[in-house]
Amino acid sequence: MNFDYKQLIKPEMNIGEKEKKIRLISGGTLFLVSVITASIFLLLLALALIATGYNGWCPAYSALGRNSTDSNT
Repeated sequence: MNFDYKQLIKPEMNIGEKEKKIRLISGGTLFLVSVITASIFLLLLALALIATGYNGWCPAYSALGRNSTDSNT
């Protein structure tokens, strides 16, 4: 488990298109649920999913060396 801090400056995409859509939809759904239930934890989780779905880069994937851009997952 090695994390390259240079990727924070210029991150490479490590999330595929299908996973981006899933993250954006689930993040939007969690955002609505967090507003209805007034849950700060769900709000933060929703914002993280939306941000990673929008950017196409996940710091956790980068630390674990995972890349879903080549596969259909």
